[in-house]
Amino acid sequence: MKKFKIVSSLLVMLMAFFILTGYQKNNNNKSNDSINVTYTLKQDKKTVATKKVTVKKNAKVLTGLKKCWKVKTAKDFITSIDGKSENQKKGIYWTYTVNGKQVNKLANQQTLKNNDKVQFTLSKAN
Repeated sequence: MKKFKIVSSLLVMLMAFFILTGYQKNNNNKSNDSINVTYTLKQDKKTVATKKVTVKKNAKVLTGLKKCWKVKTAKDFITSIDGKSENQKKGIYWTYTVNGKQVNKLANQQTLKNNDKVQFTLSKAN
């Protein structure tokens, strides 16, 4: 009887160990599903705001932007960020770069990577 108690106690402890280590692996996987991105707003050459945000892996630029500020769009183009609006008559529009490089995709199409630096600039088109 004493052997049975020892064996069953060992089995319970072994099962608890596997359950707990399996739970920790799941937590680690969740952190791999998120990425960090830094957003900067500029008006002409002046930096207006900078925010860091965590988004899901493979999120689009627009997703992170909307987590940071109130955003308005028209036909998939960004028309206003944080109350700062484009002015089509004056030729002032929002453009953006990712890691310092101009992007030729709409913000709802461009996929983000971990530690990307996205800069939105409101300025007169060249």
